[in-house]
Amino acid sequence: MRARLGYRCGGSVGLVARATAPTSRLTQGLPTSGHLTGRMVLPDASRVKALTAQRPLRITETMETSPELRAALAAAEAGARVIRECYQKNLAVTIKADKSPVTEADVRTERAIRAVLAQHFPSYGFYGEETGRDDRLDAPTWLVDPIDGTKAFVREYPMFSTQIALWRDGRLVLGVSSAPLYGELAYAERGSGSFLNGRRMCVSAVDAVEEAALSAGNLHSLARSSAWGAYGQLVARVSRIRGYGDFLHYHLLAAGKIDAVVESDVNILDIAALVTIVEEAGGRFTALDGAEVGLETTTVLASNGRLHGAIGAAIGFSR
Repeated sequence: MRARLGYRCGGSVGLVARATAPTSRLTQGLPTSGHLTGRMVLPDASRVKALTAQRPLRITETMETSPELRAALAAAEAGARVIRECYQKNLAVTIKADKSPVTEADVRTERAIRAVLAQHFPSYGFYGEETGRDDRLDAPTWLVDPIDGTKAFVREYPMFSTQIALWRDGRLVLGVSSAPLYGELAYAERGSGSFLNGRRMCVSAVDAVEEAALSAGNLHSLARSSAWGAYGQLVARVSRIRGYGDFLHYHLLAAGKIDAVVESDVNILDIAALVTIVEEAGGRFTALDGAEVGLETTTVLASNGRLHGAIGAAIGFSR
């Protein structure tokens, strides 16, 4: 039995459902295996064994989901199966032209994800980190990074994730960020809120730079720019500075546990899913200069919204 509850976060209003029966401690917000209908539900018994290597998760809230989000979640689950199979197997590493590493796991994970998405939405375009970009960007297009954080995967620490987003009519409308070895699954869809392991997320209410927790990553180009000094002054002002990196600092931002993220060397596939996740939690996500995120975006200023202008101005890039 489920009861429908109202919520408000970041000015948006929607509906969630709360399970009234006790939930298992080993739960994950993916569709029941083999089904793409209905709401997010608890996993069936056949999947409990696969979850025992993760931190215990508890789902207390679910969201109404579209067929697209259900397909993206099923694709993330298919990718997670490949990742778990390949992790800590000492796979050969190839260095790509852009000097980033790739393994058999990256390629196999992307193929598994693409197969699920193509099965349910064959007319949609696809833009993947490993298999490339097709010619259907005038159609709704899936943006996929199968293992965002391959260096972490290779060095066998669990700070990597699968990123699946949907680009439609010139904007990002859906995001799934799955970190199966770390034990986190974040997902969001425009107008439906943002969730982490099945629980509703909301950004913080911090509105002073001096009280903010700031996380930064991929600052190579910023360190070579005239803004580096201004960034150093910002670091001296904030309450706390961390470098959680990759998916994690965006999950923490959307959950209200940190207040802003700065990055200067990213690919759209690294961040596409996280844009919707942060914004549906009530936050703001732009390029460092304040421009809206697009397919060519390479920098990030993400925040709880209240701090966006002040942090951008402090660095010297805000519009």
